Amino acid sequence: MKKQIFAVCDTEEEYARNFMDYISRRKNIPFEIRAFTSADSLIAFARKNHIELLLISQEAMCREIRDLDIGKVIILTEGVQPPELSSYAGVYKYQSSSQVIREVMACYGEEKSVLPVQNPVMKKTTEILGVYSPLGRCLKTSFALTLGQILARERPVLYLNMEEYSGFEELFKRNYQGTLSDLLYFVRQRDGNLSVKLNGMVETAGILDYIPPVQSPLDIRGTPWQDWACLLQEIAVHSSYETVILDIGNGIDEVFQLLDLCRTIFVPVRSDRISMCKIAQFENLLRVLDYPQVLTRTVKLNLPFYSSIQKGVFHPEQLVWSELGEYVREVIRKEGL
Repeated sequence: MKKQIFAVCDTEEEYARNFMDYISRRKNIPFEIRAFTSADSLIAFARKNHIELLLISQEAMCREIRDLDIGKVIILTEGVQPPELSSYAGVYKYQSSSQVIREVMACYGEEKSVLPVQNPVMKKTTEILGVYSPLGRCLKTSFALTLGQILARERPVLYLNMEEYSGFEELFKRNYQGTLSDLLYFVRQRDGNLSVKLNGMVETAGILDYIPPVQSPLDIRGTPWQDWACLLQEIAVHSSYETVILDIGNGIDEVFQLLDLCRTIFVPVRSDRISMCKIAQFENLLRVLDYPQVLTRTVKLNLPFYSSIQKGVFHPEQLVWSELGEYVREVIRKEGL
């Protein structure tokens, strides 16, 4: 199934070029992107092709474009939106491209839905990788972020932190408007615009896409595994992500069912006696509860400790080029990821 068209029109050529450069690096925009630097070229294209979403600067907007059959028009404003364009939604132009995209997708998702990226039968299978450990302070999240950064160099990857306390706002020095809590709410409502709303929340750490984690542990503890499965199914069918990395915490109810959805489960371990006993209990419980298949897909990891992350804004590249990064590259090679 062909993607719907998202057109961007701005007479400021440098802005349009830089914006398109950013979008081309985003691997999960659920549209075919077209850029125009004049109203005439946009009009000529639109007369032969249906544009589902148009992001256009206020200078380029004209009567002929208003008369076109376009699904949704959003104005790139430079501050105050002109009265004659007040009937259209607006997004401030001079902010980061990532924020523009989030606001555009959030605005579009309020009333529209995107068709699946392609026929699900033809879509490349989405690979789900789990990172889980019954132990604490075992570098689980550091491993998951490093794995995501390295894999994202070759394919579209989405990272989901499913811990009760992620610390991401402090780690990345960010305040998030939309989080995994909101996405889970839309899942429970069986919202048909889930893929658009997901794109309206996606943040980027280095080159890795992620959904901001929940802010309350209750949103993790109160979510049944069926809702997690539904979310993953939506991502698999309605996005172009080829890999989803689940950073799974111990607050998940029915965690074994969730682990069973993963192609591979990476389990960081430690070599002290108490840690080994906890791992043994975890493995025995999998057998007792009849999840031997999870054991066969489990890869235990003795992760190397690396130089501590410095204070200030966290840069994921610190992980990629650390001792941990070298270790993860070897794991990727061994596991054929």
